[in-house]
Amino acid sequence: MSIPENGYPRAAAVSPRLHVAPSVDSTNKKLLKDAFDDPDGHPHLSAVVTRDQTAGRGRLDRTWVTPPDSALAVSVLLRVEAVPVAQRGWIPLIAGAAMTAAVRAQLEDREVGLKWPNDVLVGGLKICGILAEVMPGDPHAVVVGAGVNTRMTAAELPVPTATSFAALGRTADEDQLLADYLTRLRDGIADLAAGGTAAGLATKAVRDACATVGSDVSVSLPDGSSLIGRATGIDDEGRLVVEAAGVAHVVSAGDVVHVR
Repeated sequence: MSIPENGYPRAAAVSPRLHVAPSVDSTNKKLLKDAFDDPDGHPHLSAVVTRDQTAGRGRLDRTWVTPPDSALAVSVLLRVEAVPVAQRGWIPLIAGAAMTAAVRAQLEDREVGLKWPNDVLVGGLKICGILAEVMPGDPHAVVVGAGVNTRMTAAELPVPTATSFAALGRTADEDQLLADYLTRLRDGIADLAAGGTAAGLATKAVRDACATVGSDVSVSLPDGSSLIGRATGIDDEGRLVVEAAGVAHVVSAGDVVHVR
């Protein structure tokens, strides 16, 4: 596996502690443990990054494992004491919007959008997934993990609904991608904590990025049922609003599929 000779200098300029791991089972798992064991040594925006994650996890307990050197996995520690509890549902969405902007900056000629709550799509195909986890024993610490398909070839894509920079014929500038993501994530969380107009700007960035709003969707809900309708918006707590048969349903958790 190849790590850039100079590491990720632009990303390191944003994060107070950027640990580049040659290989790790799960960046989220590692960062949660390291920050729990040494909280003083892991300030806000500490991060772990690797190109070889061997036992990653996605949303809904799915596995996320990729061939070595084909994807970039990064986890970021967010210390969110200043964010009101009622607003913390926005945290993974802000991370999704931050990564959407970072990917779009390198794929300006492509249609890049956010699928609620936090998958990044290019041309309707998934290029990045995000998983947020609260640290056990510390409700004010959240680790947000993201996996971006960078060097994965078309043959290596796990499902037909996935894509990658390489499959699109592009070479990702991984350092710039990380730096852009960390910067937007930092600023979005700061705005959310500030409240008022600043928080409104943070949530507006999510709504503006979200390709789900206005789409016909099928939502698999945690209880096993499905909801089919049109996504009409995101409410003040970050939940998806789906109108079905003339009734507005609020979805706080679920697997969303855009119906073409």
